[in-house]
Amino acid sequence: MGSSEFSWKLADHPKLPKDKIVALVVLDGWGEATPNQYNCIHVADTPTMDSLKKGAPEKWRLVRAHGKAVGLPTEDDMGNSEVGHNALGAGRIYAQGAKLVDLALASGKIYEGEGFKYINESFETGTLHLIGLLSDGGVHSRLDQLQLLLKGAFEHGAKRIRVHVLTDGRDVLDGSSVGFVETLENDLSRLREKGVDAQIASGGGRMYVTMDRYENDWSVVKRGWDAQVLGEAPHKFSSAVEAVKKLREVPNTSDQYLPPFVIVDKNGKAVGPIVDGDAVVTINYRADRMVMIAKALEYENFDKFDRVRFPKIRYAGMLQYDGELKLPSHYLVSPPEIERTSGEYLVHNGVRTFACSETVKFGHVTFFWNGNRSGYFNPEMEEYVEIPSDSGITFNVQPKMKALEIAEKARDAILSRKFHQVRVNLPNGDMVGHTGDIEATVVACKVADEAVKTILDAVEQVGGVYVVTADHGNAEDMVKRGKKGEPILDKNGNVQILTSHTLEPVPLAIGGPGLTPGVRFRKDLPDGGLANVAATVMNLHGFEAPSDYEPTLIEVTDGSPDF
Repeated sequence: MGSSEFSWKLADHPKLPKDKIVALVVLDGWGEATPNQYNCIHVADTPTMDSLKKGAPEKWRLVRAHGKAVGLPTEDDMGNSEVGHNALGAGRIYAQGAKLVDLALASGKIYEGEGFKYINESFETGTLHLIGLLSDGGVHSRLDQLQLLLKGAFEHGAKRIRVHVLTDGRDVLDGSSVGFVETLENDLSRLREKGVDAQIASGGGRMYVTMDRYENDWSVVKRGWDAQVLGEAPHKFSSAVEAVKKLREVPNTSDQYLPPFVIVDKNGKAVGPIVDGDAVVTINYRADRMVMIAKALEYENFDKFDRVRFPKIRYAGMLQYDGELKLPSHYLVSPPEIERTSGEYLVHNGVRTFACSETVKFGHVTFFWNGNRSGYFNPEMEEYVEIPSDSGITFNVQPKMKALEIAEKARDAILSRKFHQVRVNLPNGDMVGHTGDIEATVVACKVADEAVKTILDAVEQVGGVYVVTADHGNAEDMVKRGKKGEPILDKNGNVQILTSHTLEPVPLAIGGPGLTPGVRFRKDLPDGGLANVAATVMNLHGFEAPSDYEPTLIEVTDGSPDF
């Protein structure tokens, strides 16, 4: 679009008024699933959300929050907070994460990009190190992408390759690590037959080695650094398959919490420490658990732990993990270019905006919502408030998190009447759900429901409109299930806890005293997803959405509502 023909001006909605206060609430990790004892949302006392559900089908419905609805490759790909908030804010579906990487690998474009050319310069004399989650769970990384990257690196001249594996057991079943390592070993032996010096160099479980997030525990990253860079770990093995099998026998150990190990040669020397002149790629495409290791690999000035030595390497991420920090500065696959987000349109059309969450999800309700763009579109029209998250604890210890504080900030913003849109993210269902602690997750859901009530009460006072939704599922199903949907038991007969996101749809509710009579959900978009929410919200602000946005989910029926 040339600037001459493009206008930020949105058309007025023919039936819906402007200047209503719209509260937009995102419940993180709040899906809709069959009621049972492992559905923490069902078990929890949630009168506010229960009352919204009674508005179905006119004022409450489900929307899709995973797979193709949020730009991921298949319907087996669970949604996540980044792609969910991208879709909510952008109003269109962009190829995301795994799908971006798939397209770049399939077309070969990945090998023509500046990131690959940058690491390629080390292939002649240095080693290529690949660090990442060894899994087919599809949340952080995928085994088939690693296999393609190994093949492509060989075809582009890599002579020495070392893989540093992180075992999963969180997005896939515990114990599946052994099979993944065996598959990788077979691939590497085929590369060795072709004359490449290729082997696994180190490993460890994702929750104990490397993959910490939100600067919660730097010792996790340090354990990875010691094994990957320094070639030092408490456990030394001559083969990775043996390492994983043996370490899994240690009491209270699982794939997620496997201690770090290094592979050594017959002289007991580590086979693959990272040294000057090497190239390093972190193969995960999902950002949250790669930002910390990226800082350690890239930053000259770094004080989170003693790195002992800081090798001069060429480092690239599979993707750029933090658009605000521009970290890492080199990456193999470029992010989707999301432009003309709903937030930018609304600010251009006079909609004053307030956004708030606590640290762990603040970026989602601002940066990701705004199309991976940091800062304000117009500081005179917007206010963003970040409430610091509790640091250094697992969230099941304090499952209330900062939900009530977020709700109070939202309430104050609504009652101030300074803003037309007040949007928040309540992280509890997701962050506590990830701990696998069912009792704590029930508390988390109850508190999130209380927070919603505080916000809706404020909407009531100002004659406003509310939109309540979620970004993906989590807390509504906390157990791993077999093909028939039955809970899977471990060898001791206990259910296997599910800590990951789910494939479930999420609720979308509208209402409030300011909602024009006759507004209801359309019946002709049963497969609507998160990307349809932006046009819906634009309508509630009194505007038509741009023509290329996913269609609105609401319609205005003439006369009195028929319910």
